Amino acid sequence: MFSFGKKEEPDLVEVLDQRRPSNVDAMNQQHRKSVSNRGLTGASALTVKQSVFPITLVTILFFLWGFAYGLLDVLNAKFQNSLGITAAKAGGLQGAYFGAYLIGPPTYSGWIVRKFGYRWTFIAGLLIYGVGALMFWPSAVYRSFAGFCGSLFIVGSGLSTLETSANPFIATCGPPRLSEFRLEISQSFQAIGSVMAPLLASRVFFKETDPTDLANVQWTYLGIAAFVILLAVVFYFAPIPEVTDADMALQAEQCSGLTGYTEKPLRRQYKLFFGVAAQFCYVGAQVGVAAQFIKYSVESAGISDAAGSDRYAIGQGLFAIGRFAAAGLMMVMKPRWVLLIFMTGVMIFIAASMGVKGEGGVAMLSLVLFFESCVFPTIFTLSIRGLGRHTKRGSSWIVAAVSGGALFPSLTGLVADHKGYHISMCVPLIGFAVAFAFPVYLNTVCAKELDGFRESKIGYHDEEGLAVGDIKYEERRASLVHEEKGMSPAEKEVSY
Repeated sequence: MFSFGKKEEPDLVEVLDQRRPSNVDAMNQQHRKSVSNRGLTGASALTVKQSVFPITLVTILFFLWGFAYGLLDVLNAKFQNSLGITAAKAGGLQGAYFGAYLIGPPTYSGWIVRKFGYRWTFIAGLLIYGVGALMFWPSAVYRSFAGFCGSLFIVGSGLSTLETSANPFIATCGPPRLSEFRLEISQSFQAIGSVMAPLLASRVFFKETDPTDLANVQWTYLGIAAFVILLAVVFYFAPIPEVTDADMALQAEQCSGLTGYTEKPLRRQYKLFFGVAAQFCYVGAQVGVAAQFIKYSVESAGISDAAGSDRYAIGQGLFAIGRFAAAGLMMVMKPRWVLLIFMTGVMIFIAASMGVKGEGGVAMLSLVLFFESCVFPTIFTLSIRGLGRHTKRGSSWIVAAVSGGALFPSLTGLVADHKGYHISMCVPLIGFAVAFAFPVYLNTVCAKELDGFRESKIGYHDEEGLAVGDIKYEERRASLVHEEKGMSPAEKEVSY
């Protein structure tokens, strides 16, 4: 597994020996053809202004697939009600969806992003998602549970492919000091889409339909398929700069004075491995809480399922607000501190939810959702800091860790069946405890490295208007050095 896709990664010597394009070259090249992951594009020093449009475009994608994902939950619930799917079988549905995350990113999704670049991975993910949505039509016609599982697996494959490209693209497209902020903001809009979709579905799409009628469900899936395929066409024509592993290797080398970066093989990237384990346990715990939230509310406050759904909607709203709040904090506070603060909040309130009854217990679990908000994107960005030429492969592993969502919900449900929903929160608590160890590790062992990237000025303009880290900036600095030494133009040429 360590060697899978290795040949697509450049050597540091190979990177430093290449002719360096400028960040203007990176923006001028449309890159509709695949780009070699071993070649420099000039995107290692993109400025905020240059990165605004592509980041905005991918953020819109985050919102749209957050909306589609939120709608998918409602459609899946209607499918389960119509087919009379049991709780045990529902666990199989989660396994089919999250199992795609375990398989895709470390294999074909990760290979696509390294071989063909971000643009084509966006397109591939959207097309796979579209095929999965289309597959729901025959599954509904034949009322097939196996077909439903297969369709969910394909949809999960598409979404995992999108995440394999979108998360690292947002994290690396622009000045490195703003990496965590960019991904936090983009995923905030994904959270908004996930909140809006169920509300619109229940009040507009399926307001007056028979619970066992799948006609509207079929047409909605068809609409999703058409929409995401249209998005794939948009991404084909959109001007998206390609950020290669060679660019990230160069950027890491340029930051080495601040971060202490040294080139290491992937097997020695211990922060990445810890981040993968933390993400696996965190996502599993998060999905476990979400899967049992409504039943927990019914047990705790003695309310109906409908009222429990309303409480869950409030919790999802808090989740979206928490992401914007975390993004704001990251502008004035180190991201490693923000992660530690939010994970501490998660630990406090998940423990409190086990003992507090009534509406107070529901409030405790809702606050868990608020503090969960920043954890996934922040673990992601901090884990890939300093990976250099291993950035894309490391990113695909962290996305694969989303497969933790296939394990924890079933374990949480098993405990709930025997001990009740309050006690069942001990399962997410264990997952959160493992994830909590990661920010402790970052703040004690990796502080200098992470702070060095935050202090970097790469992608910012100097007093002459040149982007720090760009080839034109480096040439200007070299020219000034030569002038200070009193070298003649002929001597300058020889020195180069």
